[in-house]
Amino acid sequence: MKSIVVLFFTIFSVLMACNSSKAQKTFEDKPKLESDTIRISNEEIEYDVIIIDGGFTSWFNSYARPRNYYTQSYLEARNRIWVLEWNRRATLPSQYNPNLYEMTINYQTGIDYGFEVNYMIYNYLVYFQLTNKQQLGGFVPRI
Repeated sequence: MKSIVVLFFTIFSVLMACNSSKAQKTFEDKPKLESDTIRISNEEIEYDVIIIDGGFTSWFNSYARPRNYYTQSYLEARNRIWVLEWNRRATLPSQYNPNLYEMTINYQTGIDYGFEVNYMIYNYLVYFQLTNKQQLGGFVPRI
């Protein structure tokens, strides 16, 4: 009788443990891009980001994580490192393909660009690294 109670308790515990892991986060807040030219702006600090890349729109719509997947501090940390390396490569056209790094990105660490600007820059830099087989810094881009 004691072994039946222990067996029942064990099965019950296993079922409860398996059931508790099924709760998943849902991330529904993902914009859908319609144009190959994306303009992101932050009116408060008068900052615009314009992305003109035909492949980015379809990549973004297929692979980018929703807005609420990341925190602004996460995006800023990645952008800071990746933009610094991008700018370094843009100033060295003899070492890096000048067709990939055509111009520098004016991204200053002391300015709060807001979530939307950081979100789109982050996604573009992930797209750029994955499609061009580049690694811009200490973090491997992931989707």
